[in-house]
Amino acid sequence: MSMVASDVTVYGPYKQQTLGIAGTATAASASYTGSAAYNPTTLTPPPVPNPPPPSQFNIQLQNGGVPGLSIPQKGSFLGFSVEFSVVTQIRYIHSSFLQVPFLNLMANIRERAGSINIRVGGNTQDSATLVSSIADGADLEKDYSGSTNPTATPPTIFTSDIMKMMLGISNLVNVRWYMGLPFYNTSNFRLEIAEAGESILGDNLIGLQVGNEPDLYSRHGHRPANYGPSDYVTEFGQLVTAMQNDANVPNQGLLIGPNLAGVWSPEDIWNTGFVQQYNQELSALAVERYPSDNCYATFGIGTPRTGQEMFPSYLTHQSGIDIVSSYLNSTNYAQSVGKPFLMFETNTASCGGFPGLSDSFGAALWGLDYSLQMAYSNFSGALMHVSGQDVYYNVPPPTNQSTFHQWTIGPIYYSALVMAEVLGSSNASQVVDLQANGNNEFTPGYAIYEHGQPMRVALFNYVSDPTGASDYTASISISGGMVPAQVNVKYLAASSVAQKYNFTWAGQTFGDVFSSDGRPVGQLDVQTVTCDQSNNVCSIHVPAPGFALVFLNGQASSESDSGATMTFPTTAYTKTENTVTIDQAVLATSNDYILAFPALLVAQS
Repeated sequence: MSMVASDVTVYGPYKQQTLGIAGTATAASASYTGSAAYNPTTLTPPPVPNPPPPSQFNIQLQNGGVPGLSIPQKGSFLGFSVEFSVVTQIRYIHSSFLQVPFLNLMANIRERAGSINIRVGGNTQDSATLVSSIADGADLEKDYSGSTNPTATPPTIFTSDIMKMMLGISNLVNVRWYMGLPFYNTSNFRLEIAEAGESILGDNLIGLQVGNEPDLYSRHGHRPANYGPSDYVTEFGQLVTAMQNDANVPNQGLLIGPNLAGVWSPEDIWNTGFVQQYNQELSALAVERYPSDNCYATFGIGTPRTGQEMFPSYLTHQSGIDIVSSYLNSTNYAQSVGKPFLMFETNTASCGGFPGLSDSFGAALWGLDYSLQMAYSNFSGALMHVSGQDVYYNVPPPTNQSTFHQWTIGPIYYSALVMAEVLGSSNASQVVDLQANGNNEFTPGYAIYEHGQPMRVALFNYVSDPTGASDYTASISISGGMVPAQVNVKYLAASSVAQKYNFTWAGQTFGDVFSSDGRPVGQLDVQTVTCDQSNNVCSIHVPAPGFALVFLNGQASSESDSGATMTFPTTAYTKTENTVTIDQAVLATSNDYILAFPALLVAQS
């Protein structure tokens, strides 16, 4: 039996079964059989560490001459990776009708970062085929009879309407796209994807991935057992030659490799002379990495793990440090050869994440800390993977619902939204890990500098303690300067690291399951803290758990959030009795968005 619904990316006969864990799951969650994205499993927070982190400590910033700063980072540092086979879930019916909640979610980030980077790819990209049309009029279909890999990934066919949809999104909310070139069959590279991508998307196409986790190809049966780094480099060269012989691919400098999963080390590729040989064709170097996996529960392979046993390992600053540590040599190498180094796909765990963990407030803190650690370690960008209804770390739309107020916004979206404000829109932000509170793993902090001046401070508290005894106060001072008379502070908050949904960022939330149209709701709450200028100290309270972003001046605030976000009202329905048709000629000649409906409708070229 094959799953054929278009809203899943867990393929084949397997389905996640929630394991009963005493004290961590309700009776409802233990018997739950619906989509993973809405699984009600709630975990038990880890106990307060013994000894607990100090509740008061100093942070010394300085003006100018700051050692250890990262390379300048863009506000769009943290983007998204969308599994290719479910890309149509971001719109209804056809490429003229876009999902308004998705546009709103992207508009929120665009307002803070200036743009958003999204990759359309994953396992399904390597067998994807662009066709002129599909018999039933669909834009994308999956062939489950040809499913391969331990995860039963189906081959996918799609039409150019997918790219027209992407262009419409770019025009509305300034999304820039990465796409993947099919790489399973090196005798026929199917460059139509590159041809159509460059023709339709133009400058909105910023990269073409060559091979998705090629170091897993032999394990998954797509290459011989002895397939190695030099073989990948050879095949990369064959693709370059094919592109050089294709006049319909004018921009041949968009390629991204090697996109390793971690079986090979990046150095295995660098040592072949890969970058030097294909310097002109490479736009960036990239890897993919998950800190763990839940493949046993989903597919019966690998090591059995539960969210409850794994939860504490995500609630620590050490998690991000450990993930990034194996790439420090490569980020230095990338700088030496003048290439960006990207984390092209990541999230809490592969094979869909863990119930109760990947959809928790703890995951939001982890995703933000991990992203800042990558920025500090000189990655140039990272993409959090989102997929269909059968994963736990998603921002999923219910594809069979008619109204628009029914998206469920997961923790990783909160991470991305806050990350955009942490870095701001100046594209000059440099990050430093403060090793705060004696480098305590539960209370990390970062400072963000621009042109040598401190602009923002990011403070975490991973401890979950409803008594308030584990809240802390960080006393910020500035060497070579004076703290301002007052600072603004925004908080990312929840009652527990195990809380699911209804988190707040500066008092606003995207609500519970099935409740969001992509616009934050609630009264904006930006707190003003009066500083003690006589002692050059600003004292910042951080709850347990929680995150505080401290804006040290007005410019820092304006760069991170320039005001009200232009969003799109959700007044359209896909049921025929509630559907309105707008003449696209009217839309094409309009200078403004007609927000009730035409914001959903994208003129076709």
